[in-house]
Amino acid sequence: MTYAATLVLILAAGMVAQLIAARLRIPAIIVLIAAGLILGPISGIIIIPGGNEEVSALISLGVAVVLFEGAMDLRFSEITRVKKGVRRLTLFGPPIAMCLGALAAHYVGDIEWPVAWVLGALLVVTGPTVIIPLLRQARLNQESASLLKWEGIINDPIGVLLAFLTLQYFLIADADIDPDLQNVAQALGVASVVVTLVGAVITAVVLGTLAGYGIGLVFRRGWVSGHLKSPLLLVMVLLVHTLSDIVVHESGLLAVTIMGVILGNMNLAERDQLLDFKEGLSVIILSALFIIIPAQLEIEQLMLIDWRIIAFVVVLMVVVRPLTVALVTIKSPIRWQDRVLLGWISPRGIVAAATAGIFGPELIEAGYDDGDVFLPTVFLVIIVTVIVHGFTIGPLSRKLGLSAGPANGLLIVGASPFSTSLAAALQKANVPVLVTDVSYQRLQPLRMSSVPVYVGEVLSENGERHIADISLSYLLCASDNDYYNALVSRSYGPDFGYHRTFQLPTHESSSDEEKRVTFQRRGSYAFDGESDYFTLNDRATNGWSVHTTKITADFGWEDWQARQRERDVEWMLVGDVSAEFGFRLASYDQFFSPAEGHTLLYFAPDHSKRDRAAEREAASGAVPAVKRADAGSAKSARSPQE
Repeated sequence: MTYAATLVLILAAGMVAQLIAARLRIPAIIVLIAAGLILGPISGIIIIPGGNEEVSALISLGVAVVLFEGAMDLRFSEITRVKKGVRRLTLFGPPIAMCLGALAAHYVGDIEWPVAWVLGALLVVTGPTVIIPLLRQARLNQESASLLKWEGIINDPIGVLLAFLTLQYFLIADADIDPDLQNVAQALGVASVVVTLVGAVITAVVLGTLAGYGIGLVFRRGWVSGHLKSPLLLVMVLLVHTLSDIVVHESGLLAVTIMGVILGNMNLAERDQLLDFKEGLSVIILSALFIIIPAQLEIEQLMLIDWRIIAFVVVLMVVVRPLTVALVTIKSPIRWQDRVLLGWISPRGIVAAATAGIFGPELIEAGYDDGDVFLPTVFLVIIVTVIVHGFTIGPLSRKLGLSAGPANGLLIVGASPFSTSLAAALQKANVPVLVTDVSYQRLQPLRMSSVPVYVGEVLSENGERHIADISLSYLLCASDNDYYNALVSRSYGPDFGYHRTFQLPTHESSSDEEKRVTFQRRGSYAFDGESDYFTLNDRATNGWSVHTTKITADFGWEDWQARQRERDVEWMLVGDVSAEFGFRLASYDQFFSPAEGHTLLYFAPDHSKRDRAAEREAASGAVPAVKRADAGSAKSARSPQE
């Protein structure tokens, strides 16, 4: 098979595995590794061309891109309250975990000391590429999620560097020389490790810092065209990694991590666009790497896994990790619930797999008897930790009170008479709701009704943190500014899902087809797709409010509609609440059919008040207020996607 055909097959297999994992709702890494084993050592379909050195170099570049993307997503504002815990986990955690892991590998796994020490150092990493999807799955609160995310991304390059330094020490200390000079060799090994460690840290900090600030400055000054920024950043990541590795071997991952953290905290206008590009690229790279690395294994290596290796993996999970966290967090401000979660959750990911794929062959070439078992042991750790931690993080976090549980409820941006009525009805129906506005006065009626509110800008960092701690499922942008509604909808679309991100329709003065905001730059229109801010609030001030009614077997949805007056003129569907789906917001362009047991939410007049008002207005010869409101919002057909 040609190089091109092999590459295409790897990419195709990787994406198919990703789709299968998403469909089955299981960690993608499991399906990817299984695909790599089937296509590689089991069937022999994929044979990786080139020598170990060339493949290792390409794997290292791929890992650099993935690690940079994760580092760029780290925000200093996330760790304001947990920075002491992060500092302990990243400074003291790696050496303690390395020592305990090496002891377990030797005494439990029966692995010779040099290989055991390298293995203990490598397994310091905790897999951010696996941690981050698990955090989304478990819906952890921000503090707990920040601890796991920062530890995973920062410890990855540290673990790789420790493994490299350990390997370097043993290659020097165990060199085939005169026994009388063995002590000298060991001393040289220690000196080499110290010098390399200092050099690696200095090199990574200097290159990563200069590259991060340099690129940020270039982007801010507008010296690079928009369409070239993402490609330039990708090339710079590869360049910084390569240069750093040339100066000090295996310092490249630390350099790109520092570069990503600095660039991600410079508040660049294009930060989100750059992250979107890097995230898509990282998915492709991860898919390819998890096919390539296990494909390099041989059946003979897999057969080396015995009960002692399995016992080592168990001890690593139930003894080494909990003991490491317990020692590191002594007298720390970290909550005991977070300590328990940290002590259990530590899945390994692509960095462990890629580094094992590089160091495994080196250990074999150096003549270590247990070098053959190095790579399969790491893969066993990856598979077991991902499966076990993936299935237990949700129940454990909920048991510890660190998870918000399934998302349900509505975030309303913009306080008004209509949103006040909607929030009160949701609260009465026991649906979580939060109303945000920059005006304290507009929120006052909601505060008086004990409805949760947030006073401030919803797009600020503080606003984003506040909302992240609340597990809501729908967003409704209902301010009087159509363009602000569109901005908030697009900003929060990735978090809520664009199918759950809505805004009120634009006012009739801006509803001309060629002048209004395009669908790709706003949220979907809520409710009937035509009732704008002014129409809804005019109705609310003239006696309309949000009501609830129960759909039963004897009185179904069709029966209820038949009893009502003209839809979207005399009443408007808002949503429903059910045990199966929770709260759902209604939209004219999405299928919506309430069933038995659902509680309807609809916007309509209070009929007793409306009838009395109509009698008074008829006596005075005035046009009814409700008719005035309806007349001011002429209906116009709109396509859902424009």
